Amino acid sequence: MSKEIVSTDDAPAAVGAYSQATVANGFVYTAGQVPLEADGTQVMGSVEEQTRQALDNVEAVLAEAGAGLEDVVKVTVYLDSIDDFDEMNSAYGDYFEEEPPARSAVAVEDVPLGAAVEIEAIAAVD
Repeated sequence: MSKEIVSTDDAPAAVGAYSQATVANGFVYTAGQVPLEADGTQVMGSVEEQTRQALDNVEAVLAEAGAGLEDVVKVTVYLDSIDDFDEMNSAYGDYFEEEPPARSAVAVEDVPLGAAVEIEAIAAVD
């Protein structure tokens, strides 16, 4: 098995000992993306705004790996509060209108950097 590390300036740099994504065996696995802009500025608006920024980051990382949102097969969403599910889901639906991937959404005690949402994805890639 070989793996390829993915890195792009179009999404925030990793803030720890991890890569933005890894490609292996025909799939790209993104790291969890929080609502940071590419320059590292944190988006602390509504859950909808944070979800959109996190998904924009996922999309940028996937593009660098040669994939797009249409190639996503599984998404995991981590929420600071399950009460934010409906607001997250509304924004999320704008990104996956047709043939949405499988998804899990779970509430966790704390999302990194005090964010309300973190999103990771697995996509098929050529």
